[in-house]
Amino acid sequence: MRIALHTRVRADRIEEYEAAHREVPPELTAAIRAAGASSWSIWRSGCELFHLIECEDYGRLLAELEQLPVNVTWQARMAELLDVAHDYSTDGAEAGLPEVWRLP
Repeated sequence: MRIALHTRVRADRIEEYEAAHREVPPELTAAIRAAGASSWSIWRSGCELFHLIECEDYGRLLAELEQLPVNVTWQARMAELLDVAHDYSTDGAEAGLPEVWRLP
């Protein structure tokens, strides 16, 4: 399945946000893959962030990561950088953006 998400980085923290993503802990990327994600990319336009995730089951992905210490630490770090913290808990599983159109 493909999931698109929208988050917003604080204007004064863009450089720090991008620097953090150049150093995502290998333990976290391994956990994301083990939880069923085959791809996760983030694009930025100004402060707007758009995520595209390809995974087996987004709810399961979130549930498996939710209490993982490396993810808890990462989410706390991201909460400092984002304007409105995105809920990457199992409650956030319905936060995806609906697909409007795809080139056939």
